[in-house]
Amino acid sequence: MSLALTLDFQYKTTMEKLWSAITDSKQLARWVMENDFEPIVGHKFHFRTEPTQYWNGLIEGEVLVVEAPNRLSYSWASGGEKHTVTWTLQDLGDGQVNLHLEQTGFSNPQGLQGAKFGWTNWCGGLEKLLEQ
Repeated sequence: MSLALTLDFQYKTTMEKLWSAITDSKQLARWVMENDFEPIVGHKFHFRTEPTQYWNGLIEGEVLVVEAPNRLSYSWASGGEKHTVTWTLQDLGDGQVNLHLEQTGFSNPQGLQGAKFGWTNWCGGLEKLLEQ
């Protein structure tokens, strides 16, 4: 059984600014984690954070799709699970952009709930970044 997480966030920003926030390594580090991400299909990267007693703090990824400024997808492997994260941007007009997140490949509801909590918090940080 494979479970999927889908979330939508609306931001008062431009497509270009939001695209930069999800693809630029320095900006990603400000709202997700330290990383060596590059928006190049096939690029392998890591997200890194402080390890805990339950987790080594490392997420391995590979860029799968880059369709600027509309769609970005990458693998997300951690704790023995491998997911696919896909971001889709949609200009809603009036200076509003919808950011749609789909993360697929969860094997259990606890992992899905943990990801929902994590992304909701991170996307709150993204909103603060976009306001600067």
